[in-house]
Amino acid sequence: MHKRSLLLQISQLPNLHRRCNQAYFFSSGKTQNFHSFPDNNGDPMYSDVPKPRTDKSQRKPYPTPMKELIKRAKQEKELRKSQPCRLLEHPPANGLLVPELVDVAHRVYRARELILSGLSKLLQFIPVQRCRFCYEVHIGNVGHEIRTCTGPKSGSRSATHVWRKGGVGDVIFFPKCFHLYDRVGKSRVVHDERHSAPRIPAILELCIQAGVDVENYPSKRRTKPVYSIEGRIVDFESVAGMDEMETNLFFENVDDTEVDVLRRDPNSELDAEDTNLIELSTRTLDSWFEMIGGVRKIMEKYNVWTCGYCPEVQVGPKGHKVRMCRASKHQSRNGLHAWQEAIINDLVGPNYVWHVHDLNGPPLRNDLKRYYGKAPAVVELCVQAGAPVPDQYRSMMRLDVVPPERDEVDLVA
Repeated sequence: MHKRSLLLQISQLPNLHRRCNQAYFFSSGKTQNFHSFPDNNGDPMYSDVPKPRTDKSQRKPYPTPMKELIKRAKQEKELRKSQPCRLLEHPPANGLLVPELVDVAHRVYRARELILSGLSKLLQFIPVQRCRFCYEVHIGNVGHEIRTCTGPKSGSRSATHVWRKGGVGDVIFFPKCFHLYDRVGKSRVVHDERHSAPRIPAILELCIQAGVDVENYPSKRRTKPVYSIEGRIVDFESVAGMDEMETNLFFENVDDTEVDVLRRDPNSELDAEDTNLIELSTRTLDSWFEMIGGVRKIMEKYNVWTCGYCPEVQVGPKGHKVRMCRASKHQSRNGLHAWQEAIINDLVGPNYVWHVHDLNGPPLRNDLKRYYGKAPAVVELCVQAGAPVPDQYRSMMRLDVVPPERDEVDLVA
């Protein structure tokens, strides 16, 4: 009997210990610091790499809350009932250009050309590796040993990558969309027009709709706003030709030296001096930030749509009706895309890669991947070529973390 009571008291010791800890925690007035992953909404100096979607069947998160979208739809519906026929006043919904964004669009167009030209030259000095079975990219002489391959038969290789030489298209990716000649009058491409409508990079289409004139891809420029009659766009203006006033707007404000840079051959040879390589990488990195900043400004006014389940993008007032979606739940939509508001990463793929401290050092190991940082492939390539590390990517690249050596792995907690 005495032995049974002793065992009962011993079994109650963990509960007593837990109660004492709770009493001390709430009575001491002190808070405990729990170590967690960096929050993207907190200090930008401690921003982490955006984690990809683990479940591809789930829809992408909405940039704008659903309650706000429903509120906007109700307001537009009430406005159509109160004013069945009204003149649209605000660009670009009325078919006119936003004057303050025309110069921004030209700068984005020029920055994109400078990035492609600079990357093609930097690849002559900095090697780029790409996996043969997936979209993984690595900047360095040899590929890393981190097992993150998701391509065909990756299980038989233990998710190990098989590397081959990469190119400019692997470092930066611009998804394509359908080009719209009249973004207001005919804002959608139907399924029967999928072969006749040209497909161009979405960032180029955004620049064209914002005011850039490209010779092979004409766009209708209006001088008077359009009308909305019961929700339908009606244009009473008969335009005989293209407006040539805005064509020369960009070349009047651009320096001759910058135009000469655009006209250079991107395959021209670069001087082997380190100073020129550093200048080229710095200029390419500056063009990258100029392009990203300009695209964000344009997207505040011009609509860009993306599918909630696949990477398809469309620039314009509405998404197209081409039945080409093969992602999750496409059978219930008859192959149509589930359009929603796009973000900057949908228009310009950042393509995050592992940061390498020494290009001539040993390859990155799989058991030390928690000590390695990441950065967009363009930023990593320019930094390896000699450009200064941007402040917004210092924490993401883990520059303050020293990976342990091979004989120190077991000693690290």
